[in-house]
Amino acid sequence: MGVPLRQQVAVGTYLMKQKIKGVKKYPLVLMLEPLFRCNLACAGCGKIAYPDDVLNKRLSVDECLQAVDECDAPMVSIPGGEPLIHKEMPEIVAGIVARKKFIYLCTNALLLKKKINDYTPSPYLNFSIHLDGNQLRHDASVCQDGVFDIAVDAIKLALGKGFRVTINCTLFQGETSQEVANFLDYATELGVEGITIAPGFSYADAPDQDSFISSQAAKELFRGIFALGKNKQWKLNHSSLYLDYLAGNQDYDCTPWGNPTRNVFGWQKPCYLLSDEGYVDSFQELMETTPWDKYGAGKNPKCEGCMAHCGYEATAVEDTLAHPIKALAVAMRGPRTEGGIVEVPSYKPVSVTDIPIKVEI
Repeated sequence: MGVPLRQQVAVGTYLMKQKIKGVKKYPLVLMLEPLFRCNLACAGCGKIAYPDDVLNKRLSVDECLQAVDECDAPMVSIPGGEPLIHKEMPEIVAGIVARKKFIYLCTNALLLKKKINDYTPSPYLNFSIHLDGNQLRHDASVCQDGVFDIAVDAIKLALGKGFRVTINCTLFQGETSQEVANFLDYATELGVEGITIAPGFSYADAPDQDSFISSQAAKELFRGIFALGKNKQWKLNHSSLYLDYLAGNQDYDCTPWGNPTRNVFGWQKPCYLLSDEGYVDSFQELMETTPWDKYGAGKNPKCEGCMAHCGYEATAVEDTLAHPIKALAVAMRGPRTEGGIVEVPSYKPVSVTDIPIKVEI
């Protein structure tokens, strides 16, 4: 696992405290989205469809830090949009670091060379740089030539300056196991701390709906990737059981409260990926009023095919706490790549004929 010991201990301590207190639903990672504006227009992104009045909105430093304090998760992921566009991002990051929260500052890296001196290396700050595969694959994904080379140069620059750096890779339709394995070899050789990898979520507003991969195809793809990765030193930035889930070996429910989202509209129900389920004004209200049982594969048509880590990594972490020996066994041998694949339940709308009618005589 590509996570430093300091972070493992801090997160592990936080998890044990939740268990001791008997907390059933708790946040693991705050998804803090201070803006939707981006300097790319990726085909698989659902954020670029917002009108300019929304794209021009920003969360202030105080609003961001209030969200961090409200939620009190040990880790904060700052996606977007492109966070480096935000003029107050260095102040936001400094405030979160002062609170000793582990930050994954997600960026396409187009501005990183220009902005990097605004930040100070810290064990709490990680630049999570977006790379969706090799040069041709990534540039096609972001719909702009040359972005891959800029991102790789930025990775080398950040590493050279002593920053923690990870790669965030999203997989889409048309990938092959060998192609992804080759990319993971390349990313490992770059010397990054870890690699986050997951199938893309089918945003309803994304311009290219044909690029998304089904859950069954994703599981077969990951089995092929992990088979090729036997005995390799890939530093995948995930729990062993989430990787086992991606390979179709675990039957997990979504736990969206593990990655609550605060963005320019408020606290988003139920998760980072669904933008039309409503917003509330506080983290407490989010936790208390969201109908969590309505979401996840087999429960909601909007959730079909989703295997994203913002929904299922927290489930895998919970399973790890409950079954540490199982998790250790998977970590040592790697995900199973042969045999039966767990089927994901499909959503079936309730018909009026399925509702029992009580007739009194």
